Amino acid sequence: MDSRELTLEELEKKKKKEEKAREKELKKQKAAQKAAAAKLQPATGSKSDKKKNVKREVEEENPEDYVDPETPLGEKKKLSRQMAKTYNPNAVENSWYEWWEKSKFFEADSKSSKPPFAIVLPPPNVTGALHIGHALTAAIEDTIIRWRRMSGYNTLWLPSMDHAGIATQVVVEKKLKRERQLTRHDLGREGFVAEVWKWKNEYGGTILRQLRRLGASLDWSRECFTMDEKRSAAVTEAFVRLHKEGLIYRDIRLVNWDCTLRTAISDIEVDYIEIKERTPLSVPGYDDPVEFGVLTSFAYPLEEGLGEIVVATTRVETMLGDTAIAVHPEDPRYSCLHGKFAVHPFNGRKLPIVCDSILVDMNFGTGAVKITPAHDPNDFEVGKRHNLEFINIITDDGKINSNGGPGFAGMPRFKARVAVIEALKDKGLYRGDQNNEMRLGLCSRNNEVIEPLIKPQWYVNCKNMAQQGLDAVIDDKNPKIEIIPKQYAAEWQRWLENIRDWCISRQLWWGHRVPAWYVMLENDKLKEIGAYHDQWVVARNEEEALEEANKLFAGKNFQLFQDPDVLDTWFSSGLFPSSVLGWPDDTDDFKAFYPTSVLETGHDILFFWVARMVMLGMKLGGDVPFSKVYLHPMVRDAHGRKMSKSLGNVIDPLEVINGVTLENLHKRLEEGNFNPNELKTAKEGQKKDFPKGIPECGADALRFALVSYTAQSDKINLDIQRVVGYRQWCNKLWNAIRFAMTKLGDDYTPPAEFDPAAMPFSCKWILSVLNKAISKTVLSLDSYEFSDAATALYSWWQFQLCDVFIEVIKPYFAGQDPTFASERKFAQDTLWLCLDYGLRLLHPFMPFVTEELWQRLPSKVDSVRKESIVISEYPSPVESWTNDDVELEMDMIESVVKSLRSLRSQLAPNERHERRAAFVRCRTTDACAIIKRHELEITTLASVSSLNVLSESDDVPVGCMVDVVNEALSVFLKQTGSVNVEAELEKLRKKTEDTQKQYDSLKKKTSASGYQEKVPVHIREVDETKLASLLQELLSFKEATVHLERENSKS
Repeated sequence: MDSRELTLEELEKKKKKEEKAREKELKKQKAAQKAAAAKLQPATGSKSDKKKNVKREVEEENPEDYVDPETPLGEKKKLSRQMAKTYNPNAVENSWYEWWEKSKFFEADSKSSKPPFAIVLPPPNVTGALHIGHALTAAIEDTIIRWRRMSGYNTLWLPSMDHAGIATQVVVEKKLKRERQLTRHDLGREGFVAEVWKWKNEYGGTILRQLRRLGASLDWSRECFTMDEKRSAAVTEAFVRLHKEGLIYRDIRLVNWDCTLRTAISDIEVDYIEIKERTPLSVPGYDDPVEFGVLTSFAYPLEEGLGEIVVATTRVETMLGDTAIAVHPEDPRYSCLHGKFAVHPFNGRKLPIVCDSILVDMNFGTGAVKITPAHDPNDFEVGKRHNLEFINIITDDGKINSNGGPGFAGMPRFKARVAVIEALKDKGLYRGDQNNEMRLGLCSRNNEVIEPLIKPQWYVNCKNMAQQGLDAVIDDKNPKIEIIPKQYAAEWQRWLENIRDWCISRQLWWGHRVPAWYVMLENDKLKEIGAYHDQWVVARNEEEALEEANKLFAGKNFQLFQDPDVLDTWFSSGLFPSSVLGWPDDTDDFKAFYPTSVLETGHDILFFWVARMVMLGMKLGGDVPFSKVYLHPMVRDAHGRKMSKSLGNVIDPLEVINGVTLENLHKRLEEGNFNPNELKTAKEGQKKDFPKGIPECGADALRFALVSYTAQSDKINLDIQRVVGYRQWCNKLWNAIRFAMTKLGDDYTPPAEFDPAAMPFSCKWILSVLNKAISKTVLSLDSYEFSDAATALYSWWQFQLCDVFIEVIKPYFAGQDPTFASERKFAQDTLWLCLDYGLRLLHPFMPFVTEELWQRLPSKVDSVRKESIVISEYPSPVESWTNDDVELEMDMIESVVKSLRSLRSQLAPNERHERRAAFVRCRTTDACAIIKRHELEITTLASVSSLNVLSESDDVPVGCMVDVVNEALSVFLKQTGSVNVEAELEKLRKKTEDTQKQYDSLKKKTSASGYQEKVPVHIREVDETKLASLLQELLSFKEATVHLERENSKS
């Protein structure tokens, strides 16, 4: 918006403020007159009675009339007798949700004949609290589900909660340590799991309660938890079936190992940080920082006195587990060493020199690479290719084990790093170190440095399932799933074409226990669980396991031990949405709602969750789990930075909804685990972004802002001021309804039928543009263009209903002029119709304020209105409302009004509010007729005292400012002082110059060789029309210039 428009807004505000002041003064005068009249009446009561009567007359308003009475929990909200004068989000959003929920408006019916529409809420962690990403998910999904519910669908939005294995175990372990100085090992597995359930029942699920505050219309009667009885049975069934088909198997492979949690973790739980040079970092369990970003070089002695071979590593402690050295087969420096051996300096182990062109880059470093197959993913593959020995040197808790040798066994791994370097120096094999750029993997839960370890784990063979999932999306002829936005289909293809088998076991105590039992035979030499690879049985329970073991080991004595590991959390959530609909049972919900309609989630878990749901859904559920995938952007701060506690830019949705002071924002930081420098940085960030805290915005404004942001591709740069702007817009809606209630009156009843043909011009116009807003909104929602839908609604409410229609009908209600009786009635009916349709259109985006305002609207004659806007009908276009001719006329009116307002904004500040005479010069008969017909609309919207229509031959009165509207129209505004002719002429010169450039450019294009032959007819016609229009504008500018020069000569 440019400065001239801003000035105009200030002008409008000032004008309205003055009008309100005049109305207020008039009311006071009337009240005083009534009080004076009361004094002249004969005394019929006591002196105190007289005072009370006078006071009652003067004080026309009772403040309590504007306050909502208290509503008992779950009952329909009791509204105040009078609408509050300003919008208060806290008051408006109070009580409605409890009534909606109690009234079962959100509950789906599996037996319904309506078409089904189902969404499963991505399950938030049981440990979680509402963050801005959850708010975005809820805002989008609730918009979809409310729209579909109002559009006649049997809607199901199913809430669930994830047990969050690692996150929950960490939370409870910290709680035990803090409150009782105990570890999980002190309680034992059974006691610890009982403690977690106790915590879950007491504290878990906070986020689901917070979602109610956002207005999320979830079917709470179907709420489920990934570890409840039914979901646990589904997990077991899935494991058993996949194992029977050979798709789940046990193998020894390299995993991401957390030495503090003592478990394998998934790739998504690993955060990578970029280290540019030597950098000390704090590591859990170490008092002193540990250096990373250092490349250490050392020499291995070669056998047979052949000298030495130098290698380099960022993890020198792993050399204790080296079993080979790799060189490139074509590297001439090492051709004489092919098939030879190096000797380990600490244990004498012979290390073969192997040739590997896949791993080794002969131009990097010395061209020789140390190989530790048991502790590095690349080395692991080299070990398999060359059949090397795999030696594990690190314990589960991150210490060097006996394989590391007596000089290092028992040392924490990073202390061993220092000890190994000293030992190499002692042997004269240390060759120095240097800065090295590297990526370091940290556990996202506790910042532990990830250690690659070889472990026996359970895996899912994903190859064939991945191919099915890939075909479901990229099949040109019959795709079963559409990914929105489309660009993520390429990422889908990249992930699934390069998929690896999925490690699904975790060394935790909280989670779904692996349904596998180890059969330990009486005569086994090794008495450890898992010692023999072929002695596992998979079953639904111990009874089935015993039966299976008896078949496999008939006549032998054995004991059964269930695998102590639990399953990856993603395995249970990967069974969504089938498991939450009742699978493996063929339930009514499963039959009615599977496959679901759409999955809405963040693009960051496209592979980790979405792809796995598709693979498991197609394999176990018999079909794709949903037909569409909508991936929303990631929310960043206003500066485009990732939200981080250390930056102090994390936004809590509830603080936006309820408001928060800067002091309380700082207080939240102080309660976190920040070091002094981090705390200072975070506070400075908050002070810069929120110098006065965050004002109370309400859930509706936050939701609308988040949905309107979704056009920003893969990131949302969330500016709280935009949310504040939508909160102010809610006030605009509020005032529109207040205005309507005063104009409709207490006894107004909407007609049963509406006939647009009989209505005045402004009513026909607002219904026509409303029709287009309906079409655009529905089309945008249907194509998942939520930002476009929000924009269409905002534009209609703000720029067409409030800024134009409500203003243009005001003259009909000024007094009770009988000449406007018909227009007044039509205006009332149209206003009611617009508000009814407009609120229902807006409801999916802003549920609270629309319910409150809709409940205040009167009902039609002889019609039973739905109890709530939640279950009312969503508007659809009405063919008879569309009127293109009327819209074209209004476009011309608005152009004239815009030009007149622009002229008025150029007046001195103390003159802008005065109404002045205006003139319109028309150069066509049609334009002249339209302007004459709509003199009332123009004078009202432009706030001018009069409007005179001039033909081309008419002279314009002296002392007018001029503006060219288009080729057919020019406007003039009377000025009390002298016109600054030079300034006006300069403006016209600039406009003429710009228009001349456009004309010359287009003329050159149309005159070019081959234009007539190559350019399609319809484009040539558009160009010809544009040329004629530009030429007419040039003539208009010339005419305006002549007028100003004439003004100049007369002054």
